Amino acid sequence: MVQHWLCKSEPGNWSIEDHKKKKVEHWDGVRNYQASNNMKKMKIGDLAYMYHSISDKAVVGVMKVVKEHYPDHTDKTGKFGMVDFEYVKHVQVPVHLEEFKRNPKLQNTALIKQSRLSVMPLTECEWNEVMRIGCPDQEPGAKRKRK
Repeated sequence: MVQHWLCKSEPGNWSIEDHKKKKVEHWDGVRNYQASNNMKKMKIGDLAYMYHSISDKAVVGVMKVVKEHYPDHTDKTGKFGMVDFEYVKHVQVPVHLEEFKRNPKLQNTALIKQSRLSVMPLTECEWNEVMRIGCPDQEPGAKRKRK
């Protein structure tokens, strides 16, 4: 069963555009134990939203886990690890923090309850609600745009 996640990044350090260019990249630098434990739970095929923190404060894209937890080469203590994500797509409409705050289906996310947590789980319902807002063309029954 696919699990769903939200991972925060400061766009000045690592953005969805950076990830798109690299295609696959490790997610390093996590130094919070709860966020690290969340990364340890990630399995190949799990999906994650990339959330631009600081300036945008919005979900901007989708990534997929392609390598499970392994040691983070940037951690001198050897306590923390990382996972590899593959870029999947940008969302069509950024889903801003304000939407999480006002939407009853998103108000209980860790993004609201634990705002400093950088890697957090989402329920399937929360994932689907963000997808409904961010990618309206992919809603069940939505008319697909022809190329």
